[in-house]
Amino acid sequence: MSAAATLEDVTMRFRGQTAVDGITATVQEGCITGLLGRNGAGKTTLMQLLTGHRVPTSGRVRVFGADPYEDDAALSRICFVKESQRYPDHFRVCDVLSSAAMLFPGWDHDVAQDLVTEFDLPRRRPVKKLSRGMTSMIGIVVGLASRAPLTFFDEPYLGLDAVARQQFYDRLLADYAERPRTVVLSTHLIEEIGDLLEHVLLIDRGRVLLDEDAEAVRGRALTVSGSTAAVAGFTAGRHVLHSDEVGTFTRAVVEVTGPTDHSAATAAGLVPEPTSLQQLVVAMSRATGTLQEASR
Repeated sequence: MSAAATLEDVTMRFRGQTAVDGITATVQEGCITGLLGRNGAGKTTLMQLLTGHRVPTSGRVRVFGADPYEDDAALSRICFVKESQRYPDHFRVCDVLSSAAMLFPGWDHDVAQDLVTEFDLPRRRPVKKLSRGMTSMIGIVVGLASRAPLTFFDEPYLGLDAVARQQFYDRLLADYAERPRTVVLSTHLIEEIGDLLEHVLLIDRGRVLLDEDAEAVRGRALTVSGSTAAVAGFTAGRHVLHSDEVGTFTRAVVEVTGPTDHSAATAAGLVPEPTSLQQLVVAMSRATGTLQEASR
């Protein structure tokens, strides 16, 4: 699979603070990538670099083979739906859509109008008078109707209830199936979007923890639980990502070493279970934070 975008040893500093620290990663073309990580991990900065909103302190950013900064050809192929997108005070919903139609060469008017109707958006109401959820819906409409070859959604669900979020996921999948393109989803709701993802890019404290196919990531760890002594015996010599101990009971997330791990855990008197993507992300982020604190 070819790359829609690449970062090569990219670092971004702000007033002495390092937001992105020597990242080398690839955004695969024609797939849905989850850009995951906790608050302050560097996700938004990474998207700003990939969409030409910032120039890296060092390193190289390429989108469709070009430096996206002030490159009109590259930027015309990118749609960035920001977490807190601001619009001119006088803009109505219809004004946002009219402006987007002029910005994106592949704009699909029918898709936009269909989504506005589905989300029950008031076309002539000023955006500043809309609820947080409705403002998020406008961004979703723009992102999907743009038909941009590379589309970024930064926390697209803010203010949306569970029903509206599911509407977004369903429409995204349907649109992607009909017109495949490259989509990057930055979100905290990992459990909800886990099944949508084909690739995972996990960052923490400005560094890459995972840049892998989602299917491979899902089989990367095993969660075992049981007596503290039994867990200790099973995990000896294994890479433990995270563990919680309550009295004589312990639950641990360990990296998988082979196909017999599940049966070996059962034989040791433990209860093995698959580790969800969210559990793995939390465990790896915690492990990284603990290591960095210990090194200070």
